[in-house]
Amino acid sequence: MDQPGLTTDENGQIHCTWRTAAPEYPHYHDCEWGVPVADDVQLYEKICLEGFQAGMAWITILRKREQFRAAFEGFDFRRVAQYGEADIERLMQDPGIVRNRAKIVSTINNARRACELVEETGSLARWLWAFEPADDERPAVVDMAYWTGNPTSAASERLSKALKKRGWTFVGPTTMYALMQAMGMVNDHLEGCCCRPQIEALRRQFKRP
Repeated sequence: MDQPGLTTDENGQIHCTWRTAAPEYPHYHDCEWGVPVADDVQLYEKICLEGFQAGMAWITILRKREQFRAAFEGFDFRRVAQYGEADIERLMQDPGIVRNRAKIVSTINNARRACELVEETGSLARWLWAFEPADDERPAVVDMAYWTGNPTSAASERLSKALKKRGWTFVGPTTMYALMQAMGMVNDHLEGCCCRPQIEALRRQFKRP
Protein backbone atom coordinates (compact mmCIF):
# COMPACT_ATOMS: atom_id res chain seq x y z
CA MET A 1 0.00 0.00 0.00
CA ASP A 2 1.30 3.44 -0.89
CA GLN A 3 2.21 5.87 1.87
CA PRO A 4 0.13 9.06 2.18
CA GLY A 5 1.14 11.48 -0.55
CA LEU A 6 2.94 8.84 -2.62
CA THR A 7 1.78 6.77 -5.59
CA THR A 8 3.40 3.85 -7.42
CA ASP A 9 3.30 4.15 -11.21
CA GLU A 10 2.96 1.41 -13.83
CA ASN A 11 6.74 0.89 -13.82
CA GLY A 12 6.89 0.41 -10.07
CA GLN A 13 8.40 3.86 -9.45
CA ILE A 14 7.17 5.75 -6.40
CA HIS A 15 6.34 9.44 -6.90
CA CYS A 16 4.56 12.29 -5.15
CA THR A 17 0.84 11.72 -5.70
CA TRP A 18 0.26 15.18 -7.20
CA ARG A 19 2.29 14.00 -10.20
CA THR A 20 -0.80 12.08 -11.37
CA ALA A 21 -3.22 15.03 -11.12
CA ALA A 22 -2.83 16.19 -14.75
CA PRO A 23 -1.12 15.00 -17.95
CA GLU A 24 1.36 17.90 -17.78
CA TYR A 25 2.52 17.08 -14.27
CA PRO A 26 4.75 14.00 -14.79
CA HIS A 27 7.35 15.91 -16.83
CA TYR A 28 7.16 18.94 -14.55
CA HIS A 29 7.49 16.78 -11.41
CA ASP A 30 10.26 14.57 -12.78
CA CYS A 31 12.35 17.05 -14.75
CA GLU A 32 11.77 20.58 -13.43
CA TRP A 33 10.34 20.88 -9.93
CA GLY A 34 13.16 21.23 -7.44
CA VAL A 35 15.99 21.31 -10.01
CA PRO A 36 18.38 24.12 -8.95
CA VAL A 37 18.27 27.18 -11.21
CA ALA A 38 20.87 29.95 -11.45
CA ASP A 39 19.80 31.76 -14.63
CA ASP A 40 18.43 35.27 -14.00
CA VAL A 41 15.83 35.17 -16.78
CA GLN A 42 14.54 31.76 -15.70
CA LEU A 43 14.30 32.97 -12.11
CA TYR A 44 12.41 36.11 -13.11
CA GLU A 45 10.01 33.90 -15.09
CA LYS A 46 9.46 31.67 -12.08
CA ILE A 47 8.75 34.66 -9.83
CA CYS A 48 6.24 36.04 -12.35
CA LEU A 49 4.45 32.75 -12.96
CA GLU A 50 4.21 32.03 -9.24
CA GLY A 51 2.71 35.50 -8.87
CA PHE A 52 0.18 34.81 -11.63
CA GLN A 53 -0.75 31.62 -9.81
CA ALA A 54 -1.95 33.53 -6.71
CA GLY A 55 -5.55 32.47 -6.13
CA MET A 56 -5.41 29.92 -8.96
CA ALA A 57 -4.32 26.31 -9.53
CA TRP A 58 -0.74 25.85 -10.72
CA ILE A 59 -1.90 23.59 -13.55
CA THR A 60 -3.72 26.58 -15.09
CA ILE A 61 -0.44 28.51 -15.24
CA LEU A 62 1.59 25.53 -16.41
CA ARG A 63 -0.79 24.94 -19.33
CA LYS A 64 -0.46 28.59 -20.36
CA ARG A 65 3.30 28.84 -19.82
CA GLU A 66 4.28 28.88 -23.48
CA GLN A 67 1.70 31.59 -24.17
CA PHE A 68 3.07 33.58 -21.24
CA ARG A 69 6.57 33.24 -22.65
CA ALA A 70 5.43 34.48 -26.05
CA ALA A 71 3.48 37.37 -24.57
CA PHE A 72 6.35 38.54 -22.34
CA GLU A 73 9.17 38.01 -24.86
CA GLY A 74 10.66 35.00 -23.12
CA PHE A 75 10.51 36.84 -19.78
CA ASP A 76 13.55 38.90 -20.73
CA PHE A 77 13.13 41.32 -17.86
CA ARG A 78 15.18 44.02 -19.57
CA ARG A 79 12.63 44.06 -22.40
CA VAL A 80 9.61 43.77 -20.13
CA ALA A 81 10.90 46.69 -18.06
CA GLN A 82 10.30 48.92 -21.09
CA TYR A 83 6.60 48.05 -21.37
CA GLY A 84 4.06 50.84 -21.12
CA GLU A 85 0.30 51.31 -21.15
CA ALA A 86 -0.05 50.08 -24.74
CA ASP A 87 1.63 46.82 -23.77
CA ILE A 88 -0.67 46.43 -20.79
CA GLU A 89 -3.69 46.83 -23.08
CA ARG A 90 -2.17 44.36 -25.57
CA LEU A 91 -1.65 41.81 -22.82
CA MET A 92 -5.17 42.34 -21.47
CA GLN A 93 -6.47 41.28 -24.90
CA ASP A 94 -4.32 38.13 -25.05
CA PRO A 95 -6.53 35.06 -24.42
CA GLY A 96 -3.48 32.85 -24.01
CA ILE A 97 -2.53 34.29 -20.62
CA VAL A 98 -4.26 35.18 -17.38
CA ARG A 99 -5.76 38.59 -18.14
CA ASN A 100 -5.48 40.11 -14.69
CA ARG A 101 -4.43 43.75 -14.89
CA ALA A 102 -2.87 43.86 -11.42
CA LYS A 103 -0.73 40.80 -12.17
CA ILE A 104 0.30 42.13 -15.58
CA VAL A 105 1.28 45.48 -14.06
CA SER A 106 3.15 43.59 -11.34
CA THR A 107 5.12 41.63 -13.95
CA ILE A 108 6.26 44.90 -15.56
CA ASN A 109 7.02 46.48 -12.20
CA ASN A 110 9.03 43.45 -11.11
CA ALA A 111 11.01 43.55 -14.36
CA ARG A 112 12.08 47.08 -13.49
CA ARG A 113 12.94 46.03 -9.95
CA ALA A 114 14.94 43.09 -11.36
CA CYS A 115 16.94 45.48 -13.54
CA GLU A 116 17.68 47.62 -10.50
CA LEU A 117 18.73 44.62 -8.45
CA VAL A 118 21.04 43.29 -11.17
CA GLU A 119 22.54 46.75 -11.64
CA GLU A 120 23.18 46.97 -7.92
CA THR A 121 24.31 43.42 -7.09
CA GLY A 122 25.30 41.94 -10.46
CA SER A 123 22.97 38.95 -10.37
CA LEU A 124 19.37 38.19 -9.49
CA ALA A 125 20.38 34.58 -8.92
CA ARG A 126 23.14 35.46 -6.45
CA TRP A 127 20.79 37.71 -4.51
CA LEU A 128 17.99 35.12 -4.36
CA TRP A 129 20.21 32.19 -3.42
CA ALA A 130 21.48 34.13 -0.42
CA PHE A 131 18.06 33.34 1.11
CA GLU A 132 18.56 29.57 0.91
CA PRO A 133 17.55 28.20 4.30
CA ALA A 134 20.05 26.42 6.49
CA ASP A 135 19.64 22.68 6.89
CA ASP A 136 18.22 23.09 10.39
CA GLU A 137 15.49 25.39 9.01
CA ARG A 138 14.10 22.68 6.71
CA PRO A 139 12.12 19.66 7.90
CA ALA A 140 13.91 16.38 7.25
CA VAL A 141 10.62 14.94 6.01
CA VAL A 142 8.09 17.22 4.34
CA ASP A 143 4.85 17.41 6.29
CA MET A 144 1.78 16.44 4.28
CA ALA A 145 0.15 19.63 5.55
CA TYR A 146 2.30 21.41 2.99
CA TRP A 147 -0.03 20.09 0.29
CA THR A 148 -3.28 20.94 2.05
CA GLY A 149 -2.62 24.47 3.29
CA ASN A 150 -0.67 27.57 2.34
CA PRO A 151 2.95 26.70 3.13
CA THR A 152 5.44 29.30 4.19
CA SER A 153 8.74 29.16 6.01
CA ALA A 154 10.95 31.54 7.94
CA ALA A 155 13.19 31.80 4.86
CA SER A 156 10.29 32.54 2.49
CA GLU A 157 9.05 35.23 4.87
CA ARG A 158 12.52 36.81 4.91
CA LEU A 159 12.69 36.71 1.11
CA SER A 160 9.19 38.14 0.75
CA LYS A 161 9.95 40.98 3.13
CA ALA A 162 13.23 41.81 1.38
CA LEU A 163 11.61 41.87 -2.08
CA LYS A 164 8.68 43.98 -0.90
CA LYS A 165 11.15 46.44 0.62
CA ARG A 166 12.67 46.76 -2.85
CA GLY A 167 9.27 47.45 -4.40
CA TRP A 168 8.44 44.00 -5.82
CA THR A 169 4.77 42.97 -5.84
CA PHE A 170 2.88 39.65 -5.73
CA VAL A 171 5.77 38.21 -3.72
CA GLY A 172 4.03 37.14 -0.52
CA PRO A 173 5.62 34.46 1.69
CA THR A 174 3.44 31.64 0.28
CA THR A 175 4.32 32.65 -3.29
CA MET A 176 8.00 32.84 -2.35
CA TYR A 177 7.87 29.41 -0.75
CA ALA A 178 6.48 28.05 -4.02
CA LEU A 179 9.38 29.79 -5.79
CA MET A 180 11.87 28.15 -3.43
CA GLN A 181 10.37 24.76 -4.21
CA ALA A 182 10.36 25.37 -7.97
CA MET A 183 13.91 26.77 -8.20
CA GLY A 184 15.48 24.02 -6.10
CA MET A 185 16.23 26.12 -3.03
CA VAL A 186 14.37 23.46 -1.05
CA ASN A 187 13.67 19.83 -1.94
CA ASP A 188 10.04 19.09 -1.15
CA HIS A 189 9.68 15.84 -3.04
CA LEU A 190 8.30 13.60 -0.32
CA GLU A 191 10.50 11.08 1.43
CA GLY A 192 10.09 7.93 -0.66
CA CYS A 193 9.57 9.73 -3.97
CA CYS A 194 12.17 8.48 -6.46
CA CYS A 195 12.95 12.09 -7.43
CA ARG A 196 13.91 13.19 -3.93
CA PRO A 197 17.41 11.63 -3.93
CA GLN A 198 17.96 12.79 -7.52
CA ILE A 199 17.21 16.38 -6.53
CA GLU A 200 19.42 16.08 -3.46
CA ALA A 201 22.28 14.95 -5.69
CA LEU A 202 21.72 17.91 -8.04
CA ARG A 203 21.63 20.28 -5.07
CA ARG A 204 24.94 18.88 -3.78
CA GLN A 205 26.55 19.36 -7.21
CA PHE A 206 25.00 22.79 -7.77
CA LYS A 207 27.41 25.71 -7.62
CA ARG A 208 25.65 28.52 -5.81
CA PRO A 209 25.93 31.83 -7.71
